Amino acid sequence: MRRVPITEGVIWKQILSFFFPILLGSFFQMLYNTVDAIIVGQALGKEALAAVGGGTGTMINLIIGFFTGLSSGASVVISQVYGSGDSERTKKAIHTSLSISLIAGVFITVAGYLLTRPLLALIKTPDDILPLASSYLHIYFLGSMTIVMYNMTSGIFRALGDSRRPLFFLIVSALINIALDILFVGIMDIGVKGAAFATVLSQLVSVILSVIWLRKLDSLVHISFRHMGLDRRLMSRMMMIGLPAGIQSVMYNVSNMIIQTRINTLGTDSAAAWAAYGKLDLVYWMTISAFGIAITTFVGQNYGAGKIDRAKKGVKTTFLLASISTLVLSSLYILFGRYAYMIFVCDKNVIDLGMEILLTVAPSFIVYMPIELYSGAMRGAGKSLIPTLMTVIGICAFRIVWLSVDMCTSSLRMITLSYPISWTLVSTLFAIYYAKGGIYAPHRSLSYHLPHLKRR
Repeated sequence: MRRVPITEGVIWKQILSFFFPILLGSFFQMLYNTVDAIIVGQALGKEALAAVGGGTGTMINLIIGFFTGLSSGASVVISQVYGSGDSERTKKAIHTSLSISLIAGVFITVAGYLLTRPLLALIKTPDDILPLASSYLHIYFLGSMTIVMYNMTSGIFRALGDSRRPLFFLIVSALINIALDILFVGIMDIGVKGAAFATVLSQLVSVILSVIWLRKLDSLVHISFRHMGLDRRLMSRMMMIGLPAGIQSVMYNVSNMIIQTRINTLGTDSAAAWAAYGKLDLVYWMTISAFGIAITTFVGQNYGAGKIDRAKKGVKTTFLLASISTLVLSSLYILFGRYAYMIFVCDKNVIDLGMEILLTVAPSFIVYMPIELYSGAMRGAGKSLIPTLMTVIGICAFRIVWLSVDMCTSSLRMITLSYPISWTLVSTLFAIYYAKGGIYAPHRSLSYHLPHLKRR
């Protein structure tokens, strides 16, 4: 496999060459998620739309998000040892990460299936949505092994500096998902179960393609099933980085579940508007997440290669690029949001409620941006505990307190305000912490993996 020179060359060109395939991949992932919502919303109505979005999406993120965060630790370690040029450690790190994902997939399948009904009841899912949401989630979690494995294999490619192959796999998966949505929901009239089947089967195809391609790579990173296993030291390092990220994801989603619970008490129209908004704002989140993934890999490989100054310059460059993107997207949301809602639903009241949400959140996207970029840089350097603590306290705990104080005067606008206020608080904390420096100091446990750190 050709080594991608993230540790060399013009920084902004390297970041953009890595960023755009991730962004396009995220677009296609958003595309088949959005197609689910469009087909379900238009063919089956607002109850079905609320069933496959909103609280259902929050539950999926709660369970799978923890292991996705955990896998980010694997990606960081792989990028660091690969950046250091240690082929043997790279190979061990890849096989360890794949073994972790297999174990995680089994756990998610069992836990997700058993917890579906209790969690839907916990977040006060409206009675007219509950049966549909339960059917959708049962099928989704039975096929969750494909989602976990795909996320891990994509993370491996990106850690190695290859963001093009995950893009190819996502394009294939998205096209298959669209075709299956039309077949299962539009033609065969299977209902929300059809949307779940389409998602699982399309992800299965992407996993098969990823594994086949990884097995074809050269000896530096070639995977072999007989080498599957857990390297104790590498796994320990992955857990040190990934576990805080997993906990952060859980806390994010716990706070979102609490918010979803409050939204559900406002009625089906509010739940549907929240679900449609969740699909609509994916355009921004896929953009800022692509920048976050790009800077994590950029910092990880340059940190592993001992090029700390280059890593710092990469963070500054990414801030400039992300700021321009955020301002453009926020303006588009404000100007054309109402027309975008009409893609998902025709109900005027749902659209009005959705615009209330959008006009509260979209102008404040710029204050969320530092959270994604600073935390990405910190993860790349192997520092994930402090950003997790700041996020859990500043965002998750704050939102819970906000909703508790607002219990008696709850409204859609007051609930939505918890987002920009908490983002402002945490972005300030991240900026202060990063400005003080220290995130690029070598962690003593890295000396086992990165030879250049031993010489310091």
